[in-house]
Amino acid sequence: MSAEPSPAPTPAGRTVAIVVPMRNEEARVDGLVASVAAQDYRGSIQLIVADGASTDRSVERARAAAARQGVDLVVVENPAQRTASGLNRCIERADADLLVRMDCRARFAEDYVTWCVRTSEETGAENVGGPTLVEGRTTVERSVACAMSSPFGGIGWSRDSGVERHEHDTVYCGAFAPSVFDHIGGFDESLGSNEDDELNLRLRRAGGRVILDRRIRLWYTPRGRIREVFAQYYRYGLWKPPVMARHRDVLGLRSLVPAAFVATLAALGVASIFSSRALVALAALVAVYGTSAVVFTAVAVRKRREPARIGPAVVASFAAFHVGYGAGLVAGAVMVAARRGSAATTPAAHRDA
Repeated sequence: MSAEPSPAPTPAGRTVAIVVPMRNEEARVDGLVASVAAQDYRGSIQLIVADGASTDRSVERARAAAARQGVDLVVVENPAQRTASGLNRCIERADADLLVRMDCRARFAEDYVTWCVRTSEETGAENVGGPTLVEGRTTVERSVACAMSSPFGGIGWSRDSGVERHEHDTVYCGAFAPSVFDHIGGFDESLGSNEDDELNLRLRRAGGRVILDRRIRLWYTPRGRIREVFAQYYRYGLWKPPVMARHRDVLGLRSLVPAAFVATLAALGVASIFSSRALVALAALVAVYGTSAVVFTAVAVRKRREPARIGPAVVASFAAFHVGYGAGLVAGAVMVAARRGSAATTPAAHRDA
């Protein structure tokens, strides 16, 4: 077990704006405000929340909690309701030396902002963040957390490699120098997901650096229903091909494996109607995947000291990750191809209009 991070000096010279996209987070917004109020940073902190036309009492609860706990809160509107647009509205409103992203689904250590400021100052990096630690309260949340923390799952999550501070491709949340957005632009509002990956790719291609510091600690709480996990990972997969097509880059060969798995399942499923060999191959593929999922489930459950009874939900979580992400990636690739085909058949005069 790794030692607790050493206490951070509390720099106070930089003003910090905490930026949060929010929609229908009534159940979690009190925890977010409490995380901000508990920060030990001695400098100026302002919380800027972009509300995506919430239909619950998220805004009212946020304002009441901020008033009760002495947090400087600004609420801006995000009519587009996308994460990227919400972040951009926050950035436009902010006047600070460092923009620290937070999320209603995460819990932040009291020294989170302090370490973001310190790491930003010491490295000069354009974006800094920490490894994603996953926790849950309900049975399904804890099961999903087990799957996310396993090398068999957790697609795209920044892992704690044991190295205290190193360059990385992307980080969850993160703290940005405002100059980043002047130089490369804001988050891509055309994307329904993967806006972090896309922005950090542009940042690194422009010569910037993303630094992961294991002393920047936050804990993510996953979705509490398997169907919600499936939908989440389907969105991740769906918006990956538009990013890859735009930047002419494959964002991690590992991320293509679920798509190959889903495509193979579908192909063998159709072929098995007409071929006994295809049926045998399909059964073998399912058996190999199921065995792997069970083995990794046993390891993850033991490592996190969870009861064995949550095992089936962990296996279901793996399937939600891989099938959801893979199906989304295939659908995203079809979407990109259709758009290219449409552009190719549209007369130039109409494209330029």
